[in-house]
Amino acid sequence: METSSITLYGHELSGNAYKVRLFLELLNLDYEYKRVDLMKGEHKQPSYLAINPFGQVPALIDSDRLLQDAQGILTYLARQYGGEVWLPSDAISLSRVVRWLSVTAGEVRQGPENARLYHLFGATTINIDRATEKSHQILGQLNVWLSDRAWLAGLKR
Repeated sequence: METSSITLYGHELSGNAYKVRLFLELLNLDYEYKRVDLMKGEHKQPSYLAINPFGQVPALIDSDRLLQDAQGILTYLARQYGGEVWLPSDAISLSRVVRWLSVTAGEVRQGPENARLYHLFGATTINIDRATEKSHQILGQLNVWLSDRAWLAGLKR
């Protein structure tokens, strides 16, 4: 495996940055963490917009490769460093991984993430009743799905 220099840009309150940090740790990869102070608007400054024009965290640089978006970064790390264990190449297993990555960007974002934004950051534009309802739905489904599996995309025990 090639030697790389990994830098992760994130913020400690970002769930998406947390997912990437957790996966880097699970893969036992060395990396440098650069905090982007979202509260001070660092993610909207030209220096950071050069890294991620969307002004979002996380962003990851691996040697000369620049990646943005948590799901894209997770997919890259899985294929680059985790191989078949984390990102299988057979069609059905790969589709299961992609499904759960989509769920995190959809249902989890619409429920638990929005409820978190409402309560933690006072995001009053969020319909908290709807976010709570969505949270109960997706967390209930996750509990049932994981009741006989060790991993979301894994086979039954």
